[in-house]
Amino acid sequence: MEKIDWKVEGMDCTNCALTITKYLQKEGQQDVKVNFIGGDVSFELTGNKSKETLAAGIKDLGYKVVSDNWQQTMDHGSTTHNHRPWIMVHRRWSFNNHLQRFLFCLPFTLVLMLHMLPWHIHFLMNPWIQFAICLPVYIVGMGYFGVSAFKSLRRGIPNMNVLIAIGATAAFVYSLIGTLGNFGMDYIFYETAATIITLVFLGEWVEHKSVTITQKELNKLSAQQKVMANMIAFDDEHKEQIFPVENTQLRVGDLILIKTGEQVPTDCKILWGDVQVNEALLTGESKPIHKQKKDGLIGGSLVIDGTVKAQVTSVGKDTVLSNILNLVKQAQSEKPPIQQMADKISAVFVPVVIAISILTFLVNYFAFNISGTSSLMRSIAVLVISCPCAMGLATPAAIAVGLGRAAKKGILFRNAKSLELFKNISTVVFDKTGTLTKGQFVISKIYSTIHEDEFKQIIFSLEKYSNHPIAKAIVSELKISNAINWKKIEEIKGLGIKAEDNEGNIYLLGSYKVAPKLTEDNTHTAYLLKNDSLIGWFDMEDEIREEAKAVVAYLHSKNIHTILLSGDNIDKAKKVAAEIGIEEVYAEKSPEEKLAIIEELNKKSPVAMVGDGINDAPALAKATIGISMSDASHLAMQTAQVVLMNNGIQHLPMALGLGKHTFSTIKGNLFWAFIYNVVAIPIAAMGFLQPGIAALAMGFSDVVLAINSIRLNYRKVV
Repeated sequence: MEKIDWKVEGMDCTNCALTITKYLQKEGQQDVKVNFIGGDVSFELTGNKSKETLAAGIKDLGYKVVSDNWQQTMDHGSTTHNHRPWIMVHRRWSFNNHLQRFLFCLPFTLVLMLHMLPWHIHFLMNPWIQFAICLPVYIVGMGYFGVSAFKSLRRGIPNMNVLIAIGATAAFVYSLIGTLGNFGMDYIFYETAATIITLVFLGEWVEHKSVTITQKELNKLSAQQKVMANMIAFDDEHKEQIFPVENTQLRVGDLILIKTGEQVPTDCKILWGDVQVNEALLTGESKPIHKQKKDGLIGGSLVIDGTVKAQVTSVGKDTVLSNILNLVKQAQSEKPPIQQMADKISAVFVPVVIAISILTFLVNYFAFNISGTSSLMRSIAVLVISCPCAMGLATPAAIAVGLGRAAKKGILFRNAKSLELFKNISTVVFDKTGTLTKGQFVISKIYSTIHEDEFKQIIFSLEKYSNHPIAKAIVSELKISNAINWKKIEEIKGLGIKAEDNEGNIYLLGSYKVAPKLTEDNTHTAYLLKNDSLIGWFDMEDEIREEAKAVVAYLHSKNIHTILLSGDNIDKAKKVAAEIGIEEVYAEKSPEEKLAIIEELNKKSPVAMVGDGINDAPALAKATIGISMSDASHLAMQTAQVVLMNNGIQHLPMALGLGKHTFSTIKGNLFWAFIYNVVAIPIAAMGFLQPGIAALAMGFSDVVLAINSIRLNYRKVV
């Protein structure tokens, strides 16, 4: 199946997103995700429907596919200059723009409103003149609201524009009948029709601007995807030539030159030179980092000082920055449980409001003997005051702000559900190595029954096949050139490395678990066995992270219980735990045992697990929330729901705080959205709101929720 990613224009609310979702599902497409805030539509293309057919169907609903599968475009090496990243909210400036529609309609509407002044302008009292002034506004309004409403009704999925179209049309047709029948000015409400259309255009434009602001942090990230690069090439005389190209034209293996003040154009590895790099855009840490030969540079980071020549290691969707944007995109498309109720209500909202509007007219006219004119105005007011958009905007707007602020700090959420789950977390479980400690080990002591150089050669040759932090540290420290070529080698998770040499000797290197029958001393880092005989051991020291104690203290201040869960020696685990303030310790546990412990803890209360994402992968996946301590280059391989890219746990409190505050913002938004409709509809039905005022209130109700969501960007969350 082919994964499709589209940018679709014209979606204004959850009802629009639901319309497209139901259409694609009806056409047999799978894994459909629609985010109206960013205009993103993704699905798995199945069946015999082509992309062109589906795009035409979406257009027939009143929306427009404006970009097609940008990731695939990048994969196939497109250098199209008009390409735009998925996360940018792109609105074309044409007559179809809401602001330009509003500006076109406004003069006509203002002129119509003049006849309502205490001093009457006589020529405006002519119904035919009012008709002529209102007609352009009505035509423009129906060209948008009417067409959209008709298309949605034809598909059996009425959208919000049905309410606006019916309200404006009712006022316009009622006035036209009064004009044709010469019934007098009491039957003329052209200004109502014009005001509804004009003010809703204004409200929608302001809403779109507000939504764009909620995306600002993500827009900053996406803006870094396309920059100029200094490409190095060689002429026929083998002389080095440097020429500028867009980074979209770079390929893996290309050579580039990066100088002071320039942005790293794509992921690459330094071949020559050294630099100070600011990776704040990606990790949230503004402190410059020194990088030298063989070190990797992340695309989007900024060179503060120095010049390097580097080789491109990844481009397009494979870069760290693209992975970040993809994670955020996926998270935005996911719907947390709290939104499901709002979606269900939005799906039936329009038919219910139409029914209430009709009931309003009937009750006012027949039960309370209100005049037909007044009853109609009340009915129209009910239509235009109703706001399914507010309910639809409540969750996505808050999530967009929360995810954007998190991404700025190097905190990446894989799904929006994690934001909601944080509110219940009462226990945080930490892995030790690489999480509470730096994972930068040095060999402090060696004992062996063979020559020390031979012992080092064996452990180096074994550990070079492992990704464990201790193994990486040994390989980095020893740097032995004549490594042993093993006949067979395998890594046994939670135990160690097992290998067979060409003479048939079996070596096993691991924790005390490999040698309990051979020695009673279980205090050392690792033991080496040859043919089931202990031939040596070594100790390594690992420095505790500076921020670990403060993070644990913060969690305790929030009444969150902390646990250390490690596969390391019990004495070492207890020593680390005591130093940073953790009281409960589980040590010498295999990945399977860690998984069982997390399962047991989950039964008691929601648990967050913080680990390195490699040996801890099963436990991370089983925890209520898995938080991975990950090197950015391994971002795409993580199984956790939350990834901390800052090479430390200093932003763990920020992740917890953002999760809880984002959820509280969503709850606040939904409360006001529901209360707005519960209160406003009866007020309109009782005649206390003129249709024009109702249109203005409807338009700006969305803005209130957007502003409340934007506040999340500035609130103190830690």
